[in-house]
Amino acid sequence: MPVFKSSRGLSIALTLAFAATGGVVLAQGEAPGDTTPTDSAPMSAADGSGSYEVSGVDVDVTGKTAEAARYAGWRLAQRKGWTMLSQRLGGGGGGLSDGTLDGMVSGIVVENEQIGPNRYVARLGVLFSRARAGSILGVAGLGQRSSPMLVVPLQYSGGVGQVFEKHSDWLDAWTRFRTGNSSVDYVRPAGTGPDSLLMNLGQIGRPGRVWWRSILDQYGAIDILVPTVRLYRQWPGGPVIGVFEARHGPDNRMIARFTLRVSNNDGLPALLDAGVKRMDEAYQGALRDGRLSTDAGLSYSPPSEAEVPTDTSAIDDAAAAASAATQAIATTTTSVISVQFDTPGAGAVSTAEAALRAIPGVRTALTSSLALGGISVMRVGFDGDPAALSAALEARGWQVQGSGTTLRIRRPLLAPPGATPADNSTG
Repeated sequence: MPVFKSSRGLSIALTLAFAATGGVVLAQGEAPGDTTPTDSAPMSAADGSGSYEVSGVDVDVTGKTAEAARYAGWRLAQRKGWTMLSQRLGGGGGGLSDGTLDGMVSGIVVENEQIGPNRYVARLGVLFSRARAGSILGVAGLGQRSSPMLVVPLQYSGGVGQVFEKHSDWLDAWTRFRTGNSSVDYVRPAGTGPDSLLMNLGQIGRPGRVWWRSILDQYGAIDILVPTVRLYRQWPGGPVIGVFEARHGPDNRMIARFTLRVSNNDGLPALLDAGVKRMDEAYQGALRDGRLSTDAGLSYSPPSEAEVPTDTSAIDDAAAAASAATQAIATTTTSVISVQFDTPGAGAVSTAEAALRAIPGVRTALTSSLALGGISVMRVGFDGDPAALSAALEARGWQVQGSGTTLRIRRPLLAPPGATPADNSTG
């Protein structure tokens, strides 16, 4: 679904590459006769402006040229969209001048359009600046939103689950979703950089609050939302069924579950877009009735203050010890590095810890998150730059991925069976 930013001049380019494929979305339990066609949306950039969105604005106008007709259609969509938004927010639906609307509209969404030589027929969406529209309607302070929620979209397709390990259609759907009308404050990672290491299929199954709290601190969020979809294809080129689950928190609690269906794979974007909207409605309902409360284990608890000694000599001794510790820290920089490693069995844990402790400069190597049969996490205290630890691991045959304070290691490659060094001895 193309999104165009408006300007005061409204200079419109007529060379628009528009693609739309028909699809029918069925909610579970609906009769086929009750369905309505839905256009699947092409990829568009994520809108993080928090704008008010008014969709489904129908226009049918004429003009001397195709450009003039489209110009008039967009102007008419702004007026009709403002009336719909004003009525929705209790403003009475009063009109504004075109000049005022030009400065308030932040984008036009083309849902469907037909352009003729002197006629323009379209269904459009209008994005209004939340700050400007709210100040005019007197609702700027009424739109209370939730605390920041980290979105970890999980997709199962062909029996394989993935989050950010590679690009997915489910991730695209959450990127297209505009959050301006939602009371939930979504924090949506881009899926690049360390995202695939920090948030993967194995991490979703770990209830440990300490590691989740560390991840939330990285993204400025205080809670986790895990929207899940399982895609089933009945036969190649045939219907696609999506089973959606709105989950919340490190314990993966279920908020809502529903099923949608399209007749073929061309309607998959429309299926997922409809699923995201239903998920948002479920999360907003959970926020209103108190089911979206934050787990106490995810909140940071400051350490309790130590008892202040009353003896002056004890204070002097403590000051001297602190000074010595400060001097020792000044000479050596210790880095805390998170190392992810495979643990097919209990023996793999001790083996990996022993291998890390054998590297010069490693002070501590303790497993902080254990997942037998999966990927565990070890916290390593290292005197020096994390890049030096990565180089030392590679020198010992380990495969190392990642950079900075988050590394992913795999076991050293072993020589193939029967491979023995050549005997070059002459006697």
